[in-house]
Amino acid sequence: MLDNSKKSAIAFFSSTCVYLTLLRFAYFMSLEWMDRICPMHSSTEIKSKESGTGTVMATAEKRSVEENGVKPNPANPGGASLEITEKPPSRVSPYFPLEYEPKEIQKITKEGILLAGGAVAILLQVANPGVGQGVNEHSNFAYRVADRLRTTMTYIYTIAFGTPNEKKAIVDMVHRAHASVNGPNYDANDPDLQLWVAATLYAAGVGIYEKIFGSLDAETSEKVYAEYSVLATALRVPAGKWPADRRSFWAYWDDKIETMEVTSHAISVSKDLLWPKKAPIWIKANMPAVRVLTAEWLPPRFREAYGLKTSKSRRRVYRALMGITKGIYPHLPMFIRTAPRNYYMKDMRKRMQGVVYGKVNAG
Repeated sequence: MLDNSKKSAIAFFSSTCVYLTLLRFAYFMSLEWMDRICPMHSSTEIKSKESGTGTVMATAEKRSVEENGVKPNPANPGGASLEITEKPPSRVSPYFPLEYEPKEIQKITKEGILLAGGAVAILLQVANPGVGQGVNEHSNFAYRVADRLRTTMTYIYTIAFGTPNEKKAIVDMVHRAHASVNGPNYDANDPDLQLWVAATLYAAGVGIYEKIFGSLDAETSEKVYAEYSVLATALRVPAGKWPADRRSFWAYWDDKIETMEVTSHAISVSKDLLWPKKAPIWIKANMPAVRVLTAEWLPPRFREAYGLKTSKSRRRVYRALMGITKGIYPHLPMFIRTAPRNYYMKDMRKRMQGVVYGKVNAG
């Protein structure tokens, strides 16, 4: 009989093979048969794609908050955040509610397909000069891509699905790791830098989810947005720093996108990330598709600064990747779609059994 950890590993490997087959099938088939596989969408979408005006995920390729899915709500004309049930306390240790269970974002973060947005989130993060310098000088993406992926996904999954003890352990581990990541121009525990990191996780995560499953309704969107703040407050970002609602968030986002510059540190990280020297075969095999997706999701000025290319043929590949994934992924068995989450949570619990908080609940 296989123990739970082995079963989880097998499920993770199986789901990875499914994702890999899906992406590579779309990537190669689209080169010749794109028009038959993925018919053109609306003329507005095609025009924006062909002009190369795309921005990341949920920004829907335009800057206006109305065109980012934030529309006037007759029941909430002032634009303030909608009230959500089980609203978390505003300050716990010092800002993060360990006992709070973010049920809305659990529905999103459980989906393994969100891993496809990892590269674009990282490139947006390191476009912030402080983040870029810290990552470039203290991380090694070229040889540790799988480790960096595990660290990031473990953090997200634990905050969304972990027990209070697990959340406390992972948050403390993150802060201890960040304590030594500082220099004359940056500090990994700077709340402004951490806020930007959390913002990219929200934009990338929700953006991919909506591209695959369709747009969330206005009320659900606000609930999801409010709950995503836990990824920031867990990093000791004061609750008041997280923009009050999605309208405020996209105003903050647009300002950052317009004012940040891709530095040599960020470019170095991008090369290590997108062309890793040492990585598991399943990561390397997926990189051609990841590079296509990442180039199309980045804001044009960042795409150019990172030296990523786009063209009509590449945009056809992109539309085929998204069309086939949208047609197949939602119909996969749930155990395949959630296998990455289950694998990383099992791995986290195994690693934490010896920490000072005692054996965590593995149930």
